[in-house]
Amino acid sequence: MKRACGRALVLMLVVGFLVLTGLSGPARAERQFHTHLTEDGSGIAVRPAPADYTRMWGEIESLPEYDPNVTSAFQVDLRSRDLSKLDVSDRLADLQHADFDSKTKWPTQLPDGFDPSLTMELGKNPGLGLRELHRRGITGKGVGIGIIDHALLVDHVEYKNRLKLYEEIHYWDEDADMHGAAVASIAVGKTVGVAPEADLYFIADTFLSDEPAQGAGTDGQRTLDFTWIAKSLDRLLEVNRSLPEERKIRVISIARGWQPDETGYQAITEAIQRAREEGMLVVSSSLYRTYGWRFHGLGRDPLDDPDQPTSYGRASFGPRRLTGTLLIPMDSRCTASPTGLDDYVFYRHGGLSWAIPYIAALYALACQVNPNITPELFWAKALETSDTPSTMEGRIVNPARLIASLQTTS
Repeated sequence: MKRACGRALVLMLVVGFLVLTGLSGPARAERQFHTHLTEDGSGIAVRPAPADYTRMWGEIESLPEYDPNVTSAFQVDLRSRDLSKLDVSDRLADLQHADFDSKTKWPTQLPDGFDPSLTMELGKNPGLGLRELHRRGITGKGVGIGIIDHALLVDHVEYKNRLKLYEEIHYWDEDADMHGAAVASIAVGKTVGVAPEADLYFIADTFLSDEPAQGAGTDGQRTLDFTWIAKSLDRLLEVNRSLPEERKIRVISIARGWQPDETGYQAITEAIQRAREEGMLVVSSSLYRTYGWRFHGLGRDPLDDPDQPTSYGRASFGPRRLTGTLLIPMDSRCTASPTGLDDYVFYRHGGLSWAIPYIAALYALACQVNPNITPELFWAKALETSDTPSTMEGRIVNPARLIASLQTTS
């Protein structure tokens, strides 16, 4: 039963992201997959256009209501919506759970206790003392991070100077995606990121099969095929072999998970093993399956201080028992938005996708201060140096204590 519930939750999140990014339904079934590679494994193979959510969603007629009994993201989705004519003065409870971006138009009067600008600024902080580490020069400089995700707005100010490679393998959209911009900025964003001076190698992949699903109710939708993630991972390994020793890719972030009965499971399992043999850490939602390690995300009220461990609690979804689980900031994050080169978006309720690049970038910081670090030592030290929350099980990661421990570990 536990496995079934967990899988249902993962499926729900997957379907939600596919719908929100336009990767499901009959309108997309006729599109052709394409691959864009660079000649020498460096540079930008193609530049996706900015996303236009105003065209996608149109005007908003009323403010959505938040239901705490529903486990789903984007219940109060105000991204790029025009609320200027709405009266929301008595809707604080709903606005405290809103997702919004730089293009959201607000009414003149907002309820006391809701401050979009302050909420965004606090959400940009990766939290738990990371900015102090950055001020001390611990930024991931010289360390490569690989990401396999959806299409990236490659020239966004958060990460354009860190992007060393952008390619697309088996992709089919022309526009940038919300997921790609978010995970890239959480990893290496100059104001949002955990490792703001790490090198970024990014491959866009739909994770979808060539053929539409068959059967009643599928309506041309594609099923998942993790063979393509395996091919993208192998491409990063190929690129990495040409990099100088002091600039190698040390970690790969894949904000997805997979099950043994899904197409491509064997291929991705074998590709991860190849990466491990070449000394890389591969962080995914299937981290327990591939490494035996447990992690989950943390919740945070939007106006609470991201640097204080006491600001964090249980996320909006997750397992009841968190014993032995490393807990990572996840909710109330502000990231790069795909809608413009200097646009930002606030996600009130995150998913594990926001925790995965955080872990990968934290490993990049570890590699900077201890080039001989191994994934196993990193995880053991992350748990050993973590904080014990007072309101739940699990261990909250403590980046400063972790880095200090690794600086004295040979």
